[in-house]
Amino acid sequence: MPHSLILNLLPLSPIPTGYLTGRHLHALFLTLVSSVDKQLGDYLHDSSINKAFTLSPLQTIKSHSTKHFSLQFQHSKPIPAHTPLWWRISLLDDTLFGQLTNLWLNLNPHKPWHLGPADLLITSIQGTPQSTQPWANACTYSQLYQQASETNRIIALSFATPTSFRQGDYDSVLPTRESVFNSLLSRWNKYSNLEIATISIEALYPSFVNIKTEILEDSRSKFIGIVGEVTYRLFGDFEPLAIKQINALADFSLYCGIGRKTTMGMGMTRRIPLKQKGKNYE
Repeated sequence: MPHSLILNLLPLSPIPTGYLTGRHLHALFLTLVSSVDKQLGDYLHDSSINKAFTLSPLQTIKSHSTKHFSLQFQHSKPIPAHTPLWWRISLLDDTLFGQLTNLWLNLNPHKPWHLGPADLLITSIQGTPQSTQPWANACTYSQLYQQASETNRIIALSFATPTSFRQGDYDSVLPTRESVFNSLLSRWNKYSNLEIATISIEALYPSFVNIKTEILEDSRSKFIGIVGEVTYRLFGDFEPLAIKQINALADFSLYCGIGRKTTMGMGMTRRIPLKQKGKNYE
């Protein structure tokens, strides 16, 4: 069962920019895991294959936009002490949430966690959608599949943090139908136990594109990805089953992200409801 959890945080001291990178947030997540299950923390740290989670960059409350779903992915200044923050953690494996139950149930809002030299308090955790926080949610894989539309031919995706795709030995920033939906299909088949053998994307074409490239960098590396919105439209005659599969994968994007480095804050993606597009597609 995939979970998209929002951890509300309060730093007790300033967080330097050098510790706001995906690498340091990845280390913080593993510290949280190891606090309740050291063996699991070591496994997630060492595994190069089974990365059944994604992480967001740290977000200040004022940075959140419910309309466009764009997120902060780079901080040019330290985050001051006592600035309310939120941090999204998604869990894709059915068992991972259960293995971390003790963490969620025994959370001490007065216990500080360390992000570099800064102390952070986890003041609360949200796991269900709210009007002010649409990144929180939870749904079983079977529910995701059952609720997917058999008629909707419009897939509008918002790439909220830099997104890129591995192609051979190199990265590509173009959100082609193959790159986007094969990324979703691969993760769905890996974690859902509801295999979708193939998907029909030959007649899926971009009908609206509003993207730009952004650079995500730290002291060790630099990555280029796209942020913005792409709407894909399905043309031609398709069986309801084929349409349903594509819609299920698009809905799954909230949890799994798309493309590279999703455990480091890249590739955070949301499907945009058609009513928020301001157009009548039905």
